[in-house]
Amino acid sequence: MTDAPEAPTPQQPQIRFNVLNQYVRDMSFENILARNPVRANYTPDVQVQVGLDVKKRDGAENQYEVAIKLKATSKAKDEDVTLFILEVDYVGLFHVEGVPDEQLQPFLLIECPRQIFPFLRRIVSDVTRDGGFPPLNLENIDFLQIFRQEMQRRAAAGGANGANGANGAQQA
Repeated sequence: MTDAPEAPTPQQPQIRFNVLNQYVRDMSFENILARNPVRANYTPDVQVQVGLDVKKRDGAENQYEVAIKLKATSKAKDEDVTLFILEVDYVGLFHVEGVPDEQLQPFLLIECPRQIFPFLRRIVSDVTRDGGFPPLNLENIDFLQIFRQEMQRRAAAGGANGANGANGAQQA
């Protein structure tokens, strides 16, 4: 055995990640049932669509706005009548340092939405309940799957150049 010194290992960059703020940028709840009543015992069918948008904040180094754009539409299955439409644009403001450039977009589109989603879920539940419906309790959203689907879509469309964002759909 020899006492050779160990080769120095390259130090991993230290990742700094903070949620600076989160807020509802835009929200609309349309209670269509109130103006077009259907029979009292309807079976709701809820469709949820989720989109993501990321942009770097102007004049702020390492700060990004990550928006979850959610649209939930509830219809009465048997009558094909829309009961309500909820649209929410929920934004988190993040400070991110130390993430390599090639991993920044996935980090912003996967990890950042995971941090703010529980708050959006609570808002959706409260708004639907306050609108006179049973609370809409959203399932967990797999932001990794949404990111992968968007990358596949872009690859099929001829490349990933263009807008920063991802779209996906979930059914509740």
